[in-house]
Amino acid sequence: MPSLRLGSIAPDFEADTTAGPIKFHDWIGNSWAVLFSHPGDFTPVCTTELGEVARRAPDFEKRNVKVIGISANGLEEHHKWVKDINEFGSKVGPTDVQFPIIADEDRKISTLYDMLDEQDATNRDAKGLPFTIRTVFVIDPKKVIRLTLSYPASTGRNFDEIIRVIDSLQLGDKHRVTTPVNWKKGDDVIVHPTVSNDEAKTLFPEFTQHYAYLRTTPLKVE
Repeated sequence: MPSLRLGSIAPDFEADTTAGPIKFHDWIGNSWAVLFSHPGDFTPVCTTELGEVARRAPDFEKRNVKVIGISANGLEEHHKWVKDINEFGSKVGPTDVQFPIIADEDRKISTLYDMLDEQDATNRDAKGLPFTIRTVFVIDPKKVIRLTLSYPASTGRNFDEIIRVIDSLQLGDKHRVTTPVNWKKGDDVIVHPTVSNDEAKTLFPEFTQHYAYLRTTPLKVE
């Protein structure tokens, strides 16, 4: 199948998870979703990542974002691993993994989403099958892929950045704006190029025109 790109519809699938069986699109419903993959259970970097995601549950919830992990192991291993994640995570702060983790022993979903590591010969299981790389998909309520990130197996993900991008995407969907380099919630934004100056005077009365192609404005949002 063609590579998944920004703007592609996220493929639907059925799967068993630590929270029970799901049909992916139905599970997303009218929410945003973050699908993030892991090379395998009982791996050190992933253990730290899942704990962080569990601790950030309120941040995802207030943004109407559902989070789901996937690893090329079975449910029994997943449930055992969750105990380790919660135990180790408690060294940082209260940690309780409640989000589902997909069992993908046959790698069907990993293949569907092109998550398998075909380059790193060391990132393979005992049978020589490739593990997944650390991939992130941010999917909107229309099931459109809005962000993809791929991290090497050796590098943990930055969930501050993932949440920052979700904030930017949601802001841009609601208001006709884009966000500049290193933008954080509350910073000035960029007036979208499709907004005329006449429109901008109404929509963004405090906007500043720096060049014909670059206008910034404060934006007060809750």
